[in-house]
Amino acid sequence: MNLQQAVKMAWKSIWGKKGRSALTILGIFIGIAAVMTIVSVMEGMKLKTMEQFEAMGSNRITVSIYSWMYDEEGNDISRDYFPDLYDYCNGLKEYVLGVTPTGRCDATVSYGTKSTANMQYQWDEMGNLTGDMPPSLYYGSDQYAACNNLTIARGRDLALLDIEKYNQVCVLGAQAAKTFFGSADPVGKELSVDGNKFLVAGVYTARLSDESADQSWLDNFIVFPYTARRLLGGDKPTEFLVKARSSEAMTEAISRLSGFLKGLVDQNTGGYNVYSESQWQEQSNEYLSMIGLVLGGIAAISLAVGGIGIMNIMLVTVTERTREIGIRRAIGAQRSSIVAQFLIEAAMLCGIGGIIGILFGTAGSVILSNLLLQMTIFPPVKVTVGAFALSVALGIIFGSYPAAKASKLQPVEALRAE
Repeated sequence: MNLQQAVKMAWKSIWGKKGRSALTILGIFIGIAAVMTIVSVMEGMKLKTMEQFEAMGSNRITVSIYSWMYDEEGNDISRDYFPDLYDYCNGLKEYVLGVTPTGRCDATVSYGTKSTANMQYQWDEMGNLTGDMPPSLYYGSDQYAACNNLTIARGRDLALLDIEKYNQVCVLGAQAAKTFFGSADPVGKELSVDGNKFLVAGVYTARLSDESADQSWLDNFIVFPYTARRLLGGDKPTEFLVKARSSEAMTEAISRLSGFLKGLVDQNTGGYNVYSESQWQEQSNEYLSMIGLVLGGIAAISLAVGGIGIMNIMLVTVTERTREIGIRRAIGAQRSSIVAQFLIEAAMLCGIGGIIGILFGTAGSVILSNLLLQMTIFPPVKVTVGAFALSVALGIIFGSYPAAKASKLQPVEALRAE
């Protein structure tokens, strides 16, 4: 019996038991669809995470300086390290593009009837943001834009004179400008920040072209000169961003910064950390991969259950076709042809389930990626091919025992079967 005949017989057997075949296929296609959807969505989440990291800038170094010495009121008594760090980084122009504090400000910002004090927002059932989200308030240097991959769209950026002269100015992110001023030009207008007037010097260009709600937080911020702390309050900055010129320069910059801080920070009262932000990216990807493995393992259980169902149905099929097997063996059929016949039938059952699972998995990937990530993710070709190959392999693996059992039937005993 050739391959074409075997395929025709397998199809006839499957089609002849439509209900039973459909239920058998169900377990396979659910498992394949689940695995494909999970893999695709997790890859989409990694892509989204990397996109956000890239939007905030690459080759960034985080410098953290901490102290464990406090006065009686619980205030940090360490000095302000930023002027020294600023001067040192400006002397490393071969390796460093800029340095800025990353401290936050807790203040109420108002313009007209808009105030962060009464801004309310929530997420609807579709995951979309409704209402106004209060902008994040940051202290920065004149190199804040260089460190955070920002460019000026209107007006000007913070300048060194703003820092030195304690100028009451600020620069808005694209979303913050939209929140307070709508489509109007904010440059030259004044915001009230805890009752103090701050002139809007400029507006940054949006970092991502995607203006969906889940991306708007990247541009929902206001930056003040770090010397504005004297008006708005806040501790001395202890977290800093250093922008390296390239990935090659970053290694040298980290080494030199570590050496400089070792001599600057009193080890008896505090310490420091210097590390690349690429470590955060790697940790984020590892975390998402771990979640994907757990969810994939749960989906794989469904595949295993489907495989057991295939084995069970094939054993039933062997019992039903015992006389047929006996006749074929009696007229000279080899054991290998019996094995091939049942393996082909099992592989076809799982292959059909795999194809249906691929279709449902693709649909699930598109729907979930749009709902959760606001982007359309199709399963990669290698995942699709792998899913189909896995479904066929399951048929062969779980169909092996019933096929072997069928091939071992003795012709005389098989012919006696009712």
